[in-house]
Amino acid sequence: MKHVSAVSCVFALACCLLPLSASAATKFEVTGWLPYWKAASSTEDAIAHITELTEVDPFVYSVGTDGSIIDNGPMDQAPWTDLVTAAKANHVRVVPTIMWSNASAEESILSSTKSRVALEIAAANIAKQYDGVDIDFENKPADLRNDFSLFLKGLYARVGNKLVTCDIEARTPIGDLYPDGNIPAGTGTYANDFVQINKYCDRVHIMTYDQQGADQLLANEAASSSQLYAPVADPQWVSNVIQLTEKTIKPSKLTIGVPTYGYEYDVTAYSGNQYNYDIMWVFNPAYATQIEQQYNVRPTRNAADELELTYIPTTATSSMPLSSNINNALIAAAAASQYATQLNSHMDFRLLDWPDAMSVADKADLAKGLGVRGISIFKIDGGEDPNIWNSINGLASAGTTSAGSSGTAANSLERDLAIGASGTDVKVLQQILNSDPATQVAASGPGSKGNETTLFGAATQLAVEKFQSKYGIANASNPAYGFVGPATRAKLNSILARM
Repeated sequence: MKHVSAVSCVFALACCLLPLSASAATKFEVTGWLPYWKAASSTEDAIAHITELTEVDPFVYSVGTDGSIIDNGPMDQAPWTDLVTAAKANHVRVVPTIMWSNASAEESILSSTKSRVALEIAAANIAKQYDGVDIDFENKPADLRNDFSLFLKGLYARVGNKLVTCDIEARTPIGDLYPDGNIPAGTGTYANDFVQINKYCDRVHIMTYDQQGADQLLANEAASSSQLYAPVADPQWVSNVIQLTEKTIKPSKLTIGVPTYGYEYDVTAYSGNQYNYDIMWVFNPAYATQIEQQYNVRPTRNAADELELTYIPTTATSSMPLSSNINNALIAAAAASQYATQLNSHMDFRLLDWPDAMSVADKADLAKGLGVRGISIFKIDGGEDPNIWNSINGLASAGTTSAGSSGTAANSLERDLAIGASGTDVKVLQQILNSDPATQVAASGPGSKGNETTLFGAATQLAVEKFQSKYGIANASNPAYGFVGPATRAKLNSILARM
């Protein structure tokens, strides 16, 4: 057998580059992908912050239509060799990614024993040059389920004590994907067999980003309250995905994928605060800064713990006369909605939604609360919010926190909490609120007694409001209503002390 256990011998890497102790195997991991199309800035960025990482994943290799592996680096030349040198010097793993998304080629190569084995050997040879290999085979047809599992099994047997890492899709619970109950035939049939992935992958990076319309339950909740909702990765969705995945794949193998980019949408507002979203492009945070300056707008943090702003382009997309203050602050969306409602028509505006350093930090807190191995950042290329490095400072040397260890073991709530917050203290907050039927977060499902989560969403905010009203702390006319500040926290802590 390759391993005695997945969290001990696998880290005794044959190359001895990472001489980790048994206790180090439990440390929180921070990994990051470096895209080859930004080789210079990616490697420079990662090298400058190498001590904040436990693993770098050069996003460099791909698979050709004939099944051969293509080196887009090349990895044996600068600046990639500089990255490898810096990583080795700081005991940071180097696990290059092999990407593939050509469905017809995947079908042809993986369904043939001869070509599949050849690909296993080629991938294993890459793994043996570094600390392992990262498999990112996307867009596979569902009928490749068994063939892909055979590929992973063969690769796992060939790499010796090197890591096999797998990048796997985020599966939204079916009830959240189709809350109306109209579930299409074939739903729940996947190309990735999680049971086999749990067996043959030492690490599983869950690609919890590009959410878009994946969680219709959350989207419907936002629409019912007339909120804009186009997140890259809502923490509540991420939590739902991970909790589902943990039923099949060991939490000690899982890392949460964390995006560092955003999306711009062309949004059409219709009468009655209804919106239609069309993705225009992906952007790095610097683009949002340009829009802020050009249109004199300011972003706000939304319920998905990301930043958003709206504006109307200089070239109007409707016949509405645009006054000079239309793009002041965040009123573009409101102006478009008002116009559409008054004239029973429609109007377009732009929406930018993107994660920042706080979003990344809160995803790390979420990872700890859910008891998974760590986070995997996509992407590190110099274009991300530079403050993320301050947000994750020290995480790579910190111990993990199991999902069940937070409980009510905390002596007190120590920080202010508001919608969008995440962490084990949010779970404690929900447990306190659920100790009284008059302030419960939910009667059933996520947030209910025994099913508390690490995310401060709309239901938690409503429960806090009930709590504040019950104890005379705040009411609807108070700005602190629904916000856990010093006064509310003091009362919560007094109840926690008696639990």
